[in-house]
Amino acid sequence: MVSAPHEAMHRIFQHDPRLFSRLSDVLGFALPTPVEVTVMPTDLTETEPVERRVDTLLRLRSAEHGSYLLAIESQRTKNAAKPASWAYYTSYLWTTYKLPTALMVVCQDRAVARWAQQPVSSGPPGLPTLTLTPLVVGPHNTPVITDPAEARADLALATLSAITHATDPDIFGILKALSTALQGEPEDIADPIIEFTAQGLGDRPARQYWRKLVAVDLSFYKSYIAEEIRDEGRAQGIAQGQAAAILLVLEQRGLDVTDEIRDRITGCDDTETLRTWLTRALTATSAAEIFADR
Repeated sequence: MVSAPHEAMHRIFQHDPRLFSRLSDVLGFALPTPVEVTVMPTDLTETEPVERRVDTLLRLRSAEHGSYLLAIESQRTKNAAKPASWAYYTSYLWTTYKLPTALMVVCQDRAVARWAQQPVSSGPPGLPTLTLTPLVVGPHNTPVITDPAEARADLALATLSAITHATDPDIFGILKALSTALQGEPEDIADPIIEFTAQGLGDRPARQYWRKLVAVDLSFYKSYIAEEIRDEGRAQGIAQGQAAAILLVLEQRGLDVTDEIRDRITGCDDTETLRTWLTRALTATSAAEIFADR
């Protein structure tokens, strides 16, 4: 199943196709400046039953060198099979569209970024035949944007900063700058930024911080996206309260609560299950008994 961070890492380029051009200036990529950008179909399926899809595909046209394609892939882990797939994508696109094709890989992990940057050749030693060298964007080279004015000047780049630095200590400053920058923006501009950021953070601790910012700094937004993020935060708060109540009841009744039991209780986010455990905690003869099937 495709994860939310995976989607956010490449969909931000669909949302703002010109982001790549601005990002290439920031990172110093020697590519022609496009005068036109087109979001292309991502289905690379052949007529035979072999299905392959690139995450995002853009067609860019520059005044100096004409059109070229940019395939964008999200990569969260090292995968030895990926370089062959990437080589297939670029070869297929080059063959199909008869256009120069570049590959960009977006990562959230420095080790994965270093791995993705390594040139990979398809041929045997001495006969490389086809060498794949993707452009890699990740926490190692994406700017850390903690200034609200800088974030406001380029909301898409600030969102990419938050996505790629999701596990970095700077993430909280990046998110605060982004939420501040969004204040006063129309909902049709703010909504996708709020959504991409929440997706990109995945289940990391920074996601909770983003929820709080959406609930407080962006409380005036009433769109379903903003409300959905707030609802997630409210549900989590209810679950945490129920878990605390269960542990308190077990403690007051003098029942032994092991670390394993405590972790299972506090790690549950299903309010109906927690409600059942709380009811059982009132009469159980042991802490483990609240988990028993009845």
